[in-house]
Amino acid sequence: MPYIAIIGAGSWGTTLACLLSKKRFDVIIWAREKEIVDAINNKKENPLYLPNIKLPDDLIATDDIFEATKKARFIVNAVPTQHIRSVFISLQDKLNYETIIASASKGIEKGTLKTPSMILEELLNKEAYVLSGPTFALEVAQEKPTAVTISGKGEQERLLLQELFSTSYFRIYEHDDPIGAEIGGAIKNVIAIASGICDALELGNNARAALITRGLHEIMRLGKKMGAKEITFSGLSGLGDLFLTCTSTLSRNYTVGYRLGRGESFSEISTSMRAIAEGVETSVSAMELSKKLDIEMPITSEVYQVIYENKNPKQAAQDLMNRTLKPEFY
Repeated sequence: MPYIAIIGAGSWGTTLACLLSKKRFDVIIWAREKEIVDAINNKKENPLYLPNIKLPDDLIATDDIFEATKKARFIVNAVPTQHIRSVFISLQDKLNYETIIASASKGIEKGTLKTPSMILEELLNKEAYVLSGPTFALEVAQEKPTAVTISGKGEQERLLLQELFSTSYFRIYEHDDPIGAEIGGAIKNVIAIASGICDALELGNNARAALITRGLHEIMRLGKKMGAKEITFSGLSGLGDLFLTCTSTLSRNYTVGYRLGRGESFSEISTSMRAIAEGVETSVSAMELSKKLDIEMPITSEVYQVIYENKNPKQAAQDLMNRTLKPEFY
């Protein structure tokens, strides 16, 4: 049976480890925090990031990344994007050439403006495949029906990963546009913050529908400029993920936006959350990319200003409505 290492024991990493372990694969999960390692090994639970979910008896955890990866046929990255580099740099030149890498993280690294797969490929000198789509970890852990996509250039590897992750409740599609999948998965978090603000301001269903639609256009403009295929953004890692994250209180990004819209400062919100929403830091990278590539991303710009420049959310909404009139498609 394949030996699988999950790197990162947040809610998503723990959920994927649970799913794969239930399939009777040999799974080990790496966590930085010793208390999480002990809880998984001794109590078969992760009370910090996935409470009230019983983990399989066969799942084991370690805080030694070399122990986790030394025998791995598959390595799954579930580390928050801004920490991928610091975690994986220790594995440079230490992996078997046959090891297949899959990434389940969403975001864009600040400074380098690289997606998770780009960071992993730089550090590990091998292609990283992208697992993305509309997923709340808790629902997958509860075995509720979910569909996602695995993307990458190698067809054989894609099909292998498709089979690896697939279960009766976790349906996997596959395609060959990893950059499109990652841009969709990253920028949707920024748009979800805007959606939370919209709902907190009680702007109505019309406004939220317009926001999601125009947000998708921002994602598509950026993705296409970076070499993605337009059709990708109509799929699970595009529209599917965007819709889910923009319409549910289970979304950390939506929740951050909602609290901003209710008048809380970002500093108050950040100190009260164990895991900060990825869209907060992704908004910085997205702003830099929009300037670098000369792309209009007005919703992203307003989210950035609300978070980092203390712009009033009501004013941000008003400024979006008062932009210069233009064609819908340009």
